[in-house]
Amino acid sequence: MRKGFANFGLMDIIRSAQFAIRNAPFKIRHSTFAMRISYFEIRISNFLMFKTELEKRTRAFALRIIRFVAALPKNKVSDVTGYQLLKAGTSIGANYREANRAESRNDFIHKIGIVEKEAAETQYWLELCSDADIGDPQQRRWLLQESAELLALFTRVGRTTKGNAKCEMRNAK
Repeated sequence: MRKGFANFGLMDIIRSAQFAIRNAPFKIRHSTFAMRISYFEIRISNFLMFKTELEKRTRAFALRIIRFVAALPKNKVSDVTGYQLLKAGTSIGANYREANRAESRNDFIHKIGIVEKEAAETQYWLELCSDADIGDPQQRRWLLQESAELLALFTRVGRTTKGNAKCEMRNAK
């Protein structure tokens, strides 16, 4: 079975290190190695929790977009803007889920870039709805705020990942 970029066998490494520590012919107490493994476990655990929580958040956002668009009045303007908003808003979560299952770092960077573009487009359509006073104002404000936060978050993820990739390339030379 192929593992995604985020699950790059790190849990296997952690389990192997824990097994080695437990079954060492001598007891390792308060060693730097054990502390590093523990720190590594915490970082991986936090990353996996962040990934899962962000997938849930983008899914909840998509559901709110669906409900917002479903409640729009039935006319030509609402149909067009609603359709565009629906496509862009729901694809954020789908593309983020796809990015988490990327086959390489470059694939991940590319897919996060797509998520970032969809988040920006969603924000654009929500701003148009706001300027044209289309849809429930309270829902629209919440969606605008959430889309701005998601855009900032995915922009940061993309920049950090690109920066880390460049550092690794420089260190490899």
